[in-house]
Amino acid sequence: MNAVKLLPLVAALAITACSGTNDTVGHEVSMAPSDAFMSAVAAHCGKAFEGRIAVNEPRTDAPDPFEGKRLVMHVRGCEDPAHELRIPFHVGDDHSRTWVLSRTENGLRLKHDHRHEDGSPDAVTMYGGDSKPPGTAQRQSFPVDSDSVAMFRKADMLASVQNTWAMEVDPDQRFVYELTRPGGRHFQVVFDLTKPVALPPAPWGSETPAP
Repeated sequence: MNAVKLLPLVAALAITACSGTNDTVGHEVSMAPSDAFMSAVAAHCGKAFEGRIAVNEPRTDAPDPFEGKRLVMHVRGCEDPAHELRIPFHVGDDHSRTWVLSRTENGLRLKHDHRHEDGSPDAVTMYGGDSKPPGTAQRQSFPVDSDSVAMFRKADMLASVQNTWAMEVDPDQRFVYELTRPGGRHFQVVFDLTKPVALPPAPWGSETPAP
């Protein structure tokens, strides 16, 4: 076959190859932010970090469960870090809270696992929502989902039915946990990833020892 006859075939193969590459790249781009975010958090598996309250508005006269307490996050549950991470959030001697960050078909899901000291689940637990796509490799937002809204209504926690949670990670620098809702509620804790601290106790309800 001479060079002239080869040209149409080469052109056709080139078009097909480019088309396939574009489809693949487009898929990777759409999934990359959530994958990159999970990877950045998973890079700290087995480590704990101390945080500080950066924002806690509006101020009220009621006792605040976070103010004045030592705040520590522990990237602990890393059996399958590409699909799920469990991050206990310790508030002083209260070891009831664990953030559960998992992959979904379209992004990420954040749930809050709340336990009593005996390990039994709290009446209000496993609430949260799915990420608002596409997010970025540094920040993911999680508007409250319908199951959580129903749970909050049942518990007469009506202010929480409009919650949006967010997480940010600046690799090797800081991790941020945030809660906002209409009406001015804004709560934010910033953890220093440059200084790992001693590992805290296992969260309440955990059946596995700390790494």
